[in-house]
Amino acid sequence: MQNVVEVLKERGLFEDCTHPELVKFVDSPRAVYAGFDPTKASLQVGNFVTIMALAHYQRCGHKVVALVGGATGMIGDPSGKASERKLLTAEQLDQNALGVKENLGRFLDFESRTAPAKLVNNNDWMQRFTYIDFLRDVGKHFRMGTMLGKESVRNRLESETGMSYCEFSYQLIQAYDFLHLSETEDCRIQIGGSDQWGNITAGVDLIRKLKGEEAFGMTFPLVCDSSGQKFGKSEGNAVYLDAALTSYYDFYQFFIRTEDADVMRFLRIFTFMPLADIEAIGREMEQAPGKRLAQKTLAEEMTRTVHGAQGLAVAQRASEVLFGGGLEGLKAADLLKIFAHVASTEKTAAELLDVLVIDVVAATGLCKSKGEARRLMSDGGLYVNNVRVSDLAAKVTGAMLIDGRVLVLRSGKKSFHLVKVV
Repeated sequence: MQNVVEVLKERGLFEDCTHPELVKFVDSPRAVYAGFDPTKASLQVGNFVTIMALAHYQRCGHKVVALVGGATGMIGDPSGKASERKLLTAEQLDQNALGVKENLGRFLDFESRTAPAKLVNNNDWMQRFTYIDFLRDVGKHFRMGTMLGKESVRNRLESETGMSYCEFSYQLIQAYDFLHLSETEDCRIQIGGSDQWGNITAGVDLIRKLKGEEAFGMTFPLVCDSSGQKFGKSEGNAVYLDAALTSYYDFYQFFIRTEDADVMRFLRIFTFMPLADIEAIGREMEQAPGKRLAQKTLAEEMTRTVHGAQGLAVAQRASEVLFGGGLEGLKAADLLKIFAHVASTEKTAAELLDVLVIDVVAATGLCKSKGEARRLMSDGGLYVNNVRVSDLAAKVTGAMLIDGRVLVLRSGKKSFHLVKVV
């Protein structure tokens, strides 16, 4: 079996570990876990670093445990946060946990005959504790000086908002998760982002104190782009793995827009492509940077991995359409997905059929007035279903309504408006 630590180092997915002996420890099959707090109904691409690390462990023959934080999600991890998270209800967390479970099922093999992945929820064991029992059985093994010395705690205590006792207790629960999984799953390795170092080492210390065993922690770097922005953010909005929250097209375009300075690193981190193939792409990129081969490869690999071949096909076709390609062969359902985040108007068939295109364009707000619509048409900048319309007397016909349900209007190169027939 390949040594997973060496694989992760080659991929840029290794930052630090609690003991250098981890490299030899993973020469044999081991159990490893990482946690995901269900703060949203879907994971986002920022979680992909953790997912990829787990997937590499599984591919190298180890048993991976994905923990959904039904209990820790009620508190909110203070690591890397400038202020306290908004607390969610148990019902919201349960619903979000279902979404996280579905997301993880796309990347981890839960049906493997040799090393199936396992999904657990820490609320299943935490809810059995009373407050007093937890303080006596777990809390007494922690020292205030050590807890206060954690970087995630220290940073928050020095901030204007400070830190609540609720958040301060988070590391105790995560530490107990590690102890519990070491007993129930023989799990001796926890992995997470570099901001999780304090929480991970708390678990390593607790296992050593209560079981007299050595456990291991491993972190990977928090991935940022060349501008220093944390990976997974697009104009301030998270890029989700659920197509209902981030469309296939928007997901695909997020990776297409990757800067040259970042794309080769992202190919190593976020894909399973052989490193030799990635290096070959790098050489071709140097010779013909305008082709953006690396960005296209990254977008294709990521979209196929997350959304499957169908999602990739929709994203690529959407890209063609949104850059002026024809709509031939597309159904209304396809167009509704492609233009999911485009401004739209609902009209009845009677409000559209045999009505001047100019009047429809003005009525939808694509142009501010009929006069502006006339000028746009005269200048050759008005399109219906991506076909230029230059006849001022042109009217909307039944043939223009795709499946009788959709009409696509366009001003210039990129300003679209979707008309939905109701």
